[in-house]
Amino acid sequence: MRRYLFILLVAGGISLLWAAAPLDFSSLLAHLRQVYGEEAEARGKAWQSVIERSRSQPPLIQLKAINNFFNQMKFSSDESVWGVEDYWATPIEFIGRGEGDCEDYTIAKYYSLIEAGFPADKLRLMYVKAVEYNQHHMVLTYYEQRGAEPLVLDNIDPVIRPASERDDLIPIYSFNADFLWLAKARSSGQHVGKSDRISLWRDLQERHAQQAQKN
Repeated sequence: MRRYLFILLVAGGISLLWAAAPLDFSSLLAHLRQVYGEEAEARGKAWQSVIERSRSQPPLIQLKAINNFFNQMKFSSDESVWGVEDYWATPIEFIGRGEGDCEDYTIAKYYSLIEAGFPADKLRLMYVKAVEYNQHHMVLTYYEQRGAEPLVLDNIDPVIRPASERDDLIPIYSFNADFLWLAKARSSGQHVGKSDRISLWRDLQERHAQQAQKN
């Protein structure tokens, strides 16, 4: 992950895309088999299963199911998987390749929870500094209510923990499909604008919508 990525902001705007592009798993599985092979199709079926089992479940059960599913994936750098220094994979691409880095885990968990019916306004993708590794890292956070202490879903530590128990992470900023916040200690942070100011997030949303519509 490039160390300056957390300040890569651009002007401009796009409409929200996820709500208009739910996944059609029947065509998605065929796409995974054709583009990535039989193993990817099997991962897609497992992905579909965990999402369907999570529907209408209590929030903590949904969080745990999705977190555990994606934490089984192999961690690999963007250079190893995509041949570039920085790339935010869509959930479909992550399932297809079966490996990725911290952004890919976090993005896949975020969209999968929403697909399972989880309230999107309770989720934020958060950039942090992983103290032990001395590098920037991404996690998914869940806020039961506004201003509450968030729970952290992470591929480094597979156990979902309150932020107060993650002294190894220093928050930098967080975002979701709507807004961008600058982190303020472990609180909800200061709202600073629309999340589409992050160029890689904007590109990711566009690619995800296109892939979901094609499949």
